[in-house]
Amino acid sequence: MTSTIPLAERLRPQKLEDYTGQEHLIGKKGILSSMIQSGSIPSIILWGPPGVGKTTLAKIIAHELKRPMYTLSAVHSGVKDVREAIENAKKTKFFNTPNPILFIDEIHRFSKSQQDSLLAAVEQGIVTLIGATTENPSFEVISPLLSRCQVYILNSLDEVNMKKLINRALEQDIELKNYKITIAETDAIFRFAGGDARKLYNIIELLVYSNLDKDEIIINNQSVTEKLQENLAFYDKGGEMHFDIISAFIKSMRGSDPNASVYWLARMLDGGEDIKFIARRMIILASEDIGLANPNALLLANNCFQAINVIGMPESRIILSQTAIYLANSPKSNSAYMAIDEAFSLVKQTGNQPVPLHLRNAPTKLMKNLGYGADYQYSHMGTGNFLMQEYLPEKLSGTMFYKPGENAQEEKMKEFLAKRWKGHYKF
Repeated sequence: MTSTIPLAERLRPQKLEDYTGQEHLIGKKGILSSMIQSGSIPSIILWGPPGVGKTTLAKIIAHELKRPMYTLSAVHSGVKDVREAIENAKKTKFFNTPNPILFIDEIHRFSKSQQDSLLAAVEQGIVTLIGATTENPSFEVISPLLSRCQVYILNSLDEVNMKKLINRALEQDIELKNYKITIAETDAIFRFAGGDARKLYNIIELLVYSNLDKDEIIINNQSVTEKLQENLAFYDKGGEMHFDIISAFIKSMRGSDPNASVYWLARMLDGGEDIKFIARRMIILASEDIGLANPNALLLANNCFQAINVIGMPESRIILSQTAIYLANSPKSNSAYMAIDEAFSLVKQTGNQPVPLHLRNAPTKLMKNLGYGADYQYSHMGTGNFLMQEYLPEKLSGTMFYKPGENAQEEKMKEFLAKRWKGHYKF
């Protein structure tokens, strides 16, 4: 193979009819198709996993509407770059000409000040913004900017669309046409690609490149699995290995192994994983797997998330490492996790049980006459700020959802509760 341009880039569609997937948006009745046909499009946010065609779709929209397009990557661009792009857009806009398109890849990585710098240009119609994000824009895009954009969700590619992409590569690519390639099986390649077109093409390119000495290149489940396991650097944020490695990371911390935790953390960071995704998963683990055995774990994990948003890479690797090691070394309990799930289960089984009268609010005279709030005992009037009374619906009296875990912190809680409730709950 002689081309230095990656296969995914060589095969990037230039026209709407060549675009694969996202029929709900660009099909005959798709909202984006209708907008393109009308010649008018609002500012939009394209939200979806990696490799599903967000950048390609933005380029096609600009091409179809015959508008100049300015492209920024949130990873490499700052406020100065945004302002320069807006100034350039102003220079190309005359009288009633359509707005130039400003495409920002990974817009969720822009800081608040960077996103603020876009507001006036979008509001005044200097540019039409197209942002691409793999993260929920409700959390990652500031409200004033989000309110000025339509959000469209792009889905992972299904097997039908991935087969189309493979056929297109084998039939149309200027490089692959020179080799005899047989796709004998597709299960493994689809599994590793995980609905990501870029990853799909990367896998094909890797397999072909490593078999150039053969008269016929046969791609089957075994060859795909063996080659990708050899290539340990093959990590992608959207595919199966992404989920395997984050799973190994979480299970290592849950299993109290700081060494394995740091290893899998390094694998993710080396592969370009979003540090906010890692930090969010540690917040979940701190509550789900450590919980009341060490309540400080949740505080530290949340502080980690706040810190990496301020610091960024590469220094954030140290903050993430510190937190992962702390969580791995912490005592474990899933009692809070089990308690809420058991409560949910019982709610579904028993429906809307009535609130006991003494616990009901009584803002009106009628409610007071009906007994709302009557006989309620104010806990602070009792010894130790506690008075024995029922807080659950009558039919659920005595039901235990929270069962203290076997750790020092919750053993104290168990003794405390058993002393107060005196047999009402069976600890």
